[in-house]
Amino acid sequence: MVYKLKTQINNANVTDFLNSLEDQQKREDSFKLLDIFRRISQCEAKMWWSTIIGFGTYTYKYASGQTWDWMRIWFSPRKTGLSIYIMPGYNFSEIEILLSKLWKYKSGKSCLNIKKLSDIDLKVLEEIIHFWLKEMERMYPG
Repeated sequence: MVYKLKTQINNANVTDFLNSLEDQQKREDSFKLLDIFRRISQCEAKMWWSTIIGFGTYTYKYASGQTWDWMRIWFSPRKTGLSIYIMPGYNFSEIEILLSKLWKYKSGKSCLNIKKLSDIDLKVLEEIIHFWLKEMERMYPG
């Protein structure tokens, strides 16, 4: 049985969505993230729901046998900044050293929240993205 989530991949245009962002800094930062995520993941960006830009997919299977498809990595421009989702159930202690070099951010259960890209070290962010893509490949091959 496939579980249907509210957040689904759709045919909306990523560039059109980013160009619709009113805040110029957020728009520029989002395009920069788009380039970084695309380059590192080697996946095309796809819109999920109305505000999420995802790269790659994997199928998660519950013990019950239910499955759902989800993004390997994604980001979303939010009202207060940018949310960078690296992995569901992200355990930040696994990459504590990298995070200590990232600079200004707040963390949620599975994301990094930043106000603008100039607040963080982009090279460190790229290392974090590489790390989690390798973890995703280990956990969910293909």
